[in-house]
Amino acid sequence: MLIDTHCHLDASEFDADRDQVWLEAQAHGVRAVVIPAVTQATFQPIMQWCAQQPQAGFALGWHPMYVTQAPDDALQQLQQYVADVLTGPQAHQLLAIGEIGLDFYLTRDNEAKQIALFEGQLQIAKQFELPVILHVRSAIDSILKYLRKHRVCGGIAHAFNGSMQQAAIFADLGFKLGFGGAMTWPRALKIRQLAAALPLEQLVLETDAPDIPPVWIGHQGRNSPVQLKRIAEELCLIRGLENSQLIEMIGKNSTQVLPKLPHLCT
Repeated sequence: MLIDTHCHLDASEFDADRDQVWLEAQAHGVRAVVIPAVTQATFQPIMQWCAQQPQAGFALGWHPMYVTQAPDDALQQLQQYVADVLTGPQAHQLLAIGEIGLDFYLTRDNEAKQIALFEGQLQIAKQFELPVILHVRSAIDSILKYLRKHRVCGGIAHAFNGSMQQAAIFADLGFKLGFGGAMTWPRALKIRQLAAALPLEQLVLETDAPDIPPVWIGHQGRNSPVQLKRIAEELCLIRGLENSQLIEMIGKNSTQVLPKLPHLCT
């Protein structure tokens, strides 16, 4: 089954046609979507939309790029929020803690605060036995260091572009690796090589919509979960597999790493 394991449908780019985009994605075979929060301000809007969409799940967490917006008690607030959701009617839709991680691409000036927030959120994930959805840009070795320290119950390394050795460590820690629009660009040689060579059982599909558009949209286009089927077809071409075979395996990978997903796919 086709599952978009990372999609920011709550983004303002979808304010005019969010419901229509999701209906169109479903018409193109997408069975479920996972929407990770980026700040606490996004928690409630995401949950409210998902409450009306039985095939939508969400993750709650603080994205490392928004660390400067996090109040001093951000971890305590997140912990309480998660506890409340898990005792409420949307407990089955809370799939993970995310989008969390580290991002050293633009700056390392706030590295200490990023790490503190990341470690705290890993501890929350461990407390509630939830997987995590990771942001790993320019920080994979550091991410792996803290995953070894805080052994959570697996998750997804979103937009993976590391090495085969790093991928193997993620696998040992119970993680799948997210691939999406980036691998459709012919010049993305490293990502395409990874998509071809990594064990199929370690891969999941994602769009990161509205970001990371596939090549047929262009760099300035708005990505959406509607594109997931074509992204899956590109992965089939890269790996030399039939579409149905790949989609079945990738779907199993997604439900394995996010155990509540099957409740959304019925």
